[in-house]
Amino acid sequence: MDRFDAMRLFTRIVELGSFTQAADDLQLPRATVTHALQQLEKRLGARLLNRTTRSVSPTPDGAAYYERCLRLLADVEEAEAVFSGDGSKPKGKLRVDLQGTQARHFVLPVIGEFCSRYPGIELEIGMGDRYVDLVREGVDCVMRAGELGDSTMVARRIAELQQVTCASREYLAANGTPISIEDLRRHRAVNFISNRSGKILPFEFLVDGVMRTVQLKGTVTVSHADAYAACCAAGLGLVQVPRYSIAPRLEDGSLCEVLPQWRPPPLPVSVLYPHHRQLSPRVRVFVDWLASVMAGAS
Repeated sequence: MDRFDAMRLFTRIVELGSFTQAADDLQLPRATVTHALQQLEKRLGARLLNRTTRSVSPTPDGAAYYERCLRLLADVEEAEAVFSGDGSKPKGKLRVDLQGTQARHFVLPVIGEFCSRYPGIELEIGMGDRYVDLVREGVDCVMRAGELGDSTMVARRIAELQQVTCASREYLAANGTPISIEDLRRHRAVNFISNRSGKILPFEFLVDGVMRTVQLKGTVTVSHADAYAACCAAGLGLVQVPRYSIAPRLEDGSLCEVLPQWRPPPLPVSVLYPHHRQLSPRVRVFVDWLASVMAGAS
């Protein structure tokens, strides 16, 4: 049994939790499975599995080796698909991480279309605003909003979302409506702290094509997009958000746009993935699909 076959065997044992079931699944004699695992552990110099009469589970070394095997086997599968001409029918697991509000608004309502188009792909979706280490966490690609810092990742911009400055109707009734950027000095903000830099993001305005930034005081600071909008709706201050995320509240008047003549710059949305994944058929079709979904976003 070669090394890749031994890796496949090991991953099936871990997934099924049984030597016998793995042997049946791969149509191998139980003795062959046992011998192959013994040889694998001997070659690696590590015990990979805890064995009892009732169950089989990975050791800490086994769990780490399992994750590496998954990535290596996926790479082999993708390389074979690329050069065999079968890249149009990608298959296997694809792990993606999406920004939460964008995923709920744009992606999840139509995710069934992607799954129908590519039934061989097993999609695993994570959502949030936190920084994701794609290589260490085994994530294939992420969709993120905002300007990108220096990165070793491949980045593809797929949308630019219109942003607005707004506050609740109650806040403006109590504090007045700013009519100039200078007026903002007497107003409060719901401040947003960047997960990447750990710093509070300033308010930004495009004035005659020139960027102006203003740092406002506030009694609440958040680090999640949903909390940001909710605190604004609760009357705690001004925010700058993508228009799509609060469109219903703008329409019913519970939130009001201010300083529309000096809007913030559009919010870029990008997909990032490691260089070694750029030939992956799974990553390629998902990124292309995301770009088509976001093409009409504003």
